[in-house]
Amino acid sequence: MKTTLYLEDLAPGQVYGGAGRTKVTAESIVAFARDFDPQDFHLGEERARRTAFKGLAASGWHTAALTMRLTVDSDFTPAGGILGAGVEQLSWPRPVRPGDELRVQTEVLEVRPSKSKPDQGIAKVRVTTLNQKNETVQEFVAVLVVPKRPR
Repeated sequence: MKTTLYLEDLAPGQVYGGAGRTKVTAESIVAFARDFDPQDFHLGEERARRTAFKGLAASGWHTAALTMRLTVDSDFTPAGGILGAGVEQLSWPRPVRPGDELRVQTEVLEVRPSKSKPDQGIAKVRVTTLNQKNETVQEFVAVLVVPKRPR
């Protein structure tokens, strides 16, 4: 059973993982790209070979969507859900390819109470998406709104 995390439960340096993994297929890469990012390097192996990627690669936004699902299913379970107030950094240092198996890790960077809303605070977290070789394929710093424990 997952533990609901309130602002008081979070501290810089904590790392949350998850047993969840997702395998990326060529079909899912192409399907996402058709609807949301129709560029040659996402639309099929043949077309992708002639691009800078030299082969089929998932859209960064596809990777972001998969990351969100893996994060929701992970051990990082803030009360009220993962309520984003913004993203400060986002990078895709390595492409996601067909057959990659992704997992996420969330590290708490900063925790502070809200000055204007006494029942909540802000947590900054680094969410890293890794492939089966432990290589980072996506990383971002999110600013989250997290409720305080009810009194």
